[in-house]
Amino acid sequence: MSEPVVLGIESTCDETAAAIVRGRTLLSNVVASSMNEHARYGGVIPEIASRAHAEAFVPVVSKALADADMTLSDVDAIAVSSGPGLAGCLAVGVSGAKALAWAANKPLYGINHVIGHIAVTQLQFGPFPPDTLALIVSGGHTSLLHVEDVARHVDVVGTTLDDAAGECFDKVARLLGFPYPGGPHIDRHAQQGDPHAIRVPQGLTQGKAAAKHPYDFSFSGVKTAVARWIEEQQASGREIPVNDVCASLADSVATVLARKAMRGCEQYDSSTLIVGGGFSANSQLRAKLLEFGADHGVEVRIPEIKLCTDNGAMVAMLGVNLVEAGVKPSSPDFAIDSAMPMNRIVAE
Repeated sequence: MSEPVVLGIESTCDETAAAIVRGRTLLSNVVASSMNEHARYGGVIPEIASRAHAEAFVPVVSKALADADMTLSDVDAIAVSSGPGLAGCLAVGVSGAKALAWAANKPLYGINHVIGHIAVTQLQFGPFPPDTLALIVSGGHTSLLHVEDVARHVDVVGTTLDDAAGECFDKVARLLGFPYPGGPHIDRHAQQGDPHAIRVPQGLTQGKAAAKHPYDFSFSGVKTAVARWIEEQQASGREIPVNDVCASLADSVATVLARKAMRGCEQYDSSTLIVGGGFSANSQLRAKLLEFGADHGVEVRIPEIKLCTDNGAMVAMLGVNLVEAGVKPSSPDFAIDSAMPMNRIVAE
């Protein structure tokens, strides 16, 4: 069988994206973001995002096809994110993809976009070794997954019990007066600060909590501790050392993520850790994971920045895996699933 050509469509949050992948080769990758429209509100507004998807869908898909010098008839299958994500946003992408698939008579896969974050690393690093572990870190998800077969079998090893890493950063960023999204601002200031200036707790890493949740994550306590420290400084009239606050927060979160990921690799006898999701663009986390990986003999695969955030390439790449594995396409009336579980790879 020749290498399958898949059109991938993504619309889970505030990026409308489409890409075409042939085998393990990225032929086009187009992203339209509505981020600037949400910034003034301090977070993503679902209605605005949905309207932006509706406006961008046809231009983005058309450009992805044009950039790859293809038409829909050249594509073997279409893949679209069907969850998890914002329901209104998912509905726009899925209904558009269903219309395209029906019109062009192509098989359609409704995929789990979080698993797409794992699959996309194949574009850079090639196939997965057996017993690969994946750390997914994004605005809404912090998950540790065991990848037995990216097209057929993924197990949840650990998950977020409250705030995900990205949410924690955004909430602290708001306290520091940074515009939305706060992550890049914290990253930039952290590079100038002292990571040991403020004692920031590391959730679920001590005592009974660590024993009960060895691979789970909790960042709400981190957020609360930093918020309280900032409030105390303000109450006593002291200036907030913004760089040091950012560095201490980033170091705490990165250390917890790296330590738990390495413990998972030991548990599953895995020598490869795949990292994905928008928060994996954070420079402190990237450095910490590579440092811990070197210490533990684990190869850490972190994709280039443009493939960390939501994009069509990750959807198309997972679609290629599904076609190659002979997984049957989703039924024509498959539903979106805004809370799609991490162990469901494709909608039936």
